[in-house]
Amino acid sequence: MLENETRAKYIDIKLENAGWLKENIRKEYYFTDGRILIGGKRGARKFADYLLHHKNNNLAIIEAKRIGKDCQDGLQQGKEYAKILNIRYVYSTNGRELYEYDMRASKGEFIDEFPTPDELYQKTFGDLAKQKLLSQKELVVENKQLRYYQKIAVDSVIKGILQNKSRMLLTLATGTGKTTIAFAIVTRLLNAGWNKNSAPRKPKILFLCDRISLRNQALGEFNPIENDCVSLESSQKDGMIKSANVYFGIYQSLASEDKNYNELYTKFPKDFFDLIIIDECHRGGANENGSWQEILKYFESATQLGLTATPKRDDNIDTYKYFGESIYKYSLKDGINDGFLTPYKVKKLSTSLSDGYIYSTGDIVKGELEKPRYKFSEFEKNISIPAYNDLVARLILENMEDSMDKTIIFCANQKHASEIRHYIDKHKSVNHNDYCVRVTSDEGKIGLDYLSLFQDNDKAYPVILTSSKMLTTGVDARNVRNIVLLSNIASMVEFKQIIGRGTRVYKGKDFFTIIDFTNSTELFYDSEWDGEMMSDEPIKLKPKSKEEKEPKEIIKKPSKNKPVVYLGKYPRLEKVEIKYTLNDDIPLDTKEFLEAVLGKVRAVVANEQMLRQIWSEKKTRLEFLKTLEANGISDEDLEELKHVLHANDCDLYDVFAYLSFGAFKKSRKDRVQSLKNTEFIKDIKDDNVMAFMNFLLDKYERFGIKEFDAGLGTLLTNSTLDKDKIAQGFGSKELLKASFEKLQEELFRV
Repeated sequence: MLENETRAKYIDIKLENAGWLKENIRKEYYFTDGRILIGGKRGARKFADYLLHHKNNNLAIIEAKRIGKDCQDGLQQGKEYAKILNIRYVYSTNGRELYEYDMRASKGEFIDEFPTPDELYQKTFGDLAKQKLLSQKELVVENKQLRYYQKIAVDSVIKGILQNKSRMLLTLATGTGKTTIAFAIVTRLLNAGWNKNSAPRKPKILFLCDRISLRNQALGEFNPIENDCVSLESSQKDGMIKSANVYFGIYQSLASEDKNYNELYTKFPKDFFDLIIIDECHRGGANENGSWQEILKYFESATQLGLTATPKRDDNIDTYKYFGESIYKYSLKDGINDGFLTPYKVKKLSTSLSDGYIYSTGDIVKGELEKPRYKFSEFEKNISIPAYNDLVARLILENMEDSMDKTIIFCANQKHASEIRHYIDKHKSVNHNDYCVRVTSDEGKIGLDYLSLFQDNDKAYPVILTSSKMLTTGVDARNVRNIVLLSNIASMVEFKQIIGRGTRVYKGKDFFTIIDFTNSTELFYDSEWDGEMMSDEPIKLKPKSKEEKEPKEIIKKPSKNKPVVYLGKYPRLEKVEIKYTLNDDIPLDTKEFLEAVLGKVRAVVANEQMLRQIWSEKKTRLEFLKTLEANGISDEDLEELKHVLHANDCDLYDVFAYLSFGAFKKSRKDRVQSLKNTEFIKDIKDDNVMAFMNFLLDKYERFGIKEFDAGLGTLLTNSTLDKDKIAQGFGSKELLKASFEKLQEELFRV
């Protein structure tokens, strides 16, 4: 009996007998989208055979095997999925035997029948099972169902509220929909009529942001319940609206620095709000002087929920000290592997000034140098070098995959952003006034208008934004393809926020690129959030000449304005270092990349003879490549592998054989020449057959074995040769087909 027959005739019947209705059972419950791969492809999606849910809560998963199989064969996979889905019970069955595993108790047992929905609900939640809020549904917006991790985050907060937790924290990577989660929590509370004192009313909820753009984005997300919402403005000092249920405000408006009047938030009674949600809470400052600390102290009776995209680290320890450990985490690595976030590449560019600037005779200084040497981190803060900015702008344009790829350049300050915009304009190949624009606080409404156009995926311009701090958060632009780092970033929290600008998924966007001039990408990787980093060898720059090391003339008087240095020699690019990212999302240097590919190839192929057998036949060859793809080795990775091994003129077979088994590396041309000296070719007497064979071999030599994947019929059509004469020359169409397959076998035998 097949597995699907076992499900229909046995498992489905047992569920029906236990009282499970069709609406409480999701068969083949896919809960990930599959990692984004090159060429618009996706990796394998995770799914459970059955998901059992009741009263708006996911209760169990079932892994099914056909009759005749061990009923526990699917248990381990079920336990792994239960960990991901935060589900307590796992069932593994072959239709006749049924095994129940309790994740919380870490033990299992054979049982005769499935529990009923109410029994399983009670077993899962115990004393909380009677709470109305636990079973209350969220407001479902059309085409916006909660993803599995969003549902877990919502449920975690609801359980925390029912357990009377006063402070909670959710940590989810940028781009994973924290505002969507907040909306689901709020609508659930509103629909249940929950509040702190159990009064017969809807709750009063305050949504706190630190930027107008974030507040406006949140208001947009909450549009389906706009009648319940109100935006708090500083102009409302004397006319506060208190009849709404959900209030949106920014710290700056609620807690003004002007002490001549009471802060806006004091217009509300201290017990007015039941719940306060603090968006991007790591930015508001959880220390005693933080901008939202005084607001939360005033409303201390409210349940307080912090939302952050950054895991606990030294530079945001105050946030975790205030809220406590996260009740749920979803990392960047999780999002990329699940296919909800976009993978990335890293390009580290080193120039002749990456070690800093040393005064050299021939350099012209406008202003006064305070010292002979300036660290790279001081560029555009203590010293300006126009020629370097010119070089950087040119390199940015050269390292964009496409000149129209949306790009954000993070600069040291607003003046620097203006300088880089100037040099981008100087070197751009696209003739458009708004190709590159500066978006900083000084630009005011003009900058915000440009930002809105940049975020609109239907608008081509502007293509490049230069900024400093303004765009580190609150920019929901899905089609960003490049993040450029020109400013040293000391904070990992800030770094993760910056990189988050590129992680959002967009149609046709296979990856985004971090173009790093500052070596700041070292901050991006940490073992808990992104996987343990594997570093490159230190960058070795050419030694400076004696003249450069010992400047003859230095003006030591301090200057209020940073000096501008016009170099005697134009700076140069010295090194471009690309980091590769496979399916474990650990950035690898070249050596580590080769070792990783080697390991994945050897996991599938035991020796060169086996590889040759696989590669000689189209079906097995494509299956092999598909297996590598499922393990994170994309077509682009394979092309990069050929480039790294200086084997662009070789077949992938030779690359694999050389890398994995130490075989001699032959070019496609070598293989063709060797094959022409074999009896297989020399025995051909018919001119039409020889003409077709030469056509095939020429195709292979120029383009590789992929050309043969199109099929014999397509190749015959493309050859423009007489098909009937070719078939006659081989003796029959069957012999022609057999010879075509034999040709591929002989190609890799030589």
